[in-house]
Amino acid sequence: MKILVLNCGSSSIKYQLFDMPSEEVLAKGLVEKIKLPGSMITHKRNDGVKVEIVRDLENHKDGIAIVLELLTDKEHGSIAKINEIAAVGHRVVHAGEKFGGSVRINDAVVKALQECIELAPLHNPPNLEGIYAATAILPDVPQVGVFDTAFHQTMPDFVFHYAIPYEIYEKYKVRRYGFHGSSHKFVANRAAEMLNKPIEALKIITCHLGNGASIAAVKNGKSFDTSMGMTPVEGLIMGTRVGDFDLGAACFIAEKEKLSLDGLNNFVNKKCGVQGVSGVSSDMRDVEAAAANKHARAKLALEMYDYRVIKYIGAYAAAMNGVDAIVFTGGIGENDYTLRQTVCESLQFLGVEIDTDINTKLRGKDTIITKPTSKVAAMLICTNEELVISRDTYTIVSKTMAL
Repeated sequence: MKILVLNCGSSSIKYQLFDMPSEEVLAKGLVEKIKLPGSMITHKRNDGVKVEIVRDLENHKDGIAIVLELLTDKEHGSIAKINEIAAVGHRVVHAGEKFGGSVRINDAVVKALQECIELAPLHNPPNLEGIYAATAILPDVPQVGVFDTAFHQTMPDFVFHYAIPYEIYEKYKVRRYGFHGSSHKFVANRAAEMLNKPIEALKIITCHLGNGASIAAVKNGKSFDTSMGMTPVEGLIMGTRVGDFDLGAACFIAEKEKLSLDGLNNFVNKKCGVQGVSGVSSDMRDVEAAAANKHARAKLALEMYDYRVIKYIGAYAAAMNGVDAIVFTGGIGENDYTLRQTVCESLQFLGVEIDTDINTKLRGKDTIITKPTSKVAAMLICTNEELVISRDTYTIVSKTMAL
């Protein structure tokens, strides 16, 4: 079964074409600058054949149309006809309390996701644009929604509630939801495989560290707690997001800088984080290079970033009354051996013994980076959110076909 996985951003579409259940990736690519000058697509087939096309794209429908054009192209394609695509899986960021797992998309699901737009105004609209476009172009093909928030729906109520009047929660569903669910789910299960133990018997802390970053406490295979909240602003320091921040300080800054609510929202999402502290960049590689050249603010940003990761891991180890494995994933987690070393050396009180040779030499490969004598396994695991989406889509569509 051929399954097309779509991850639609405000001006981009990431995609992969899977052959299921073998999980072979037949092709993948990126559509960039939709609705902007210089729209382009980079498409790569599994045998290494690659093509880049520059073409004006007015909307996501145009973008998906060119993706399908390339997938069936005689020279660059992987399938002969569009009707070989049996299903489309969509990444959707926010499903609120409406869905605790992936679902086949219908009118009722679309309506529910539209109602969640106010919870994720930057993410859900482009996710929905992808659904609208794929449904219009492939009207007879099943569409499946896989939600970032779904994995975290197992959090206990005492974990997800904020200390606000309960009536506010009831009226507006203001609570902690968490994100990066597909990634946390994937790497936690992969960690259990690598340890050769049932995930139901493990306490795992998963660290998804990228430009957006979150940590999750996965207890017996289920999300127990996670660092992001109602929105992706809460928690760790990120590329441009502030992370945990005193609301009183936010009000103070808004008053002094004469910021509107929109202005304050822009401030905490786009002006803070590693970029705001360092004044260099939101890209950790640039910040590390500046710190190596004795840039004081870059060094401060790195120290703040590392500290927040260490603090959350310690808190989650306490919350779960122990930890068996700590997983590093995401662009930073998978590639930044210095961060992994710093974090693990600060967790010696948990019995973490990092193997510096393994940690330093390896990147982009699933590996245990601690010594055999370590009481807690620290691991580098490459995340694969697209594979999670493809697996869930295959499972749901297969069940439908069997009925």
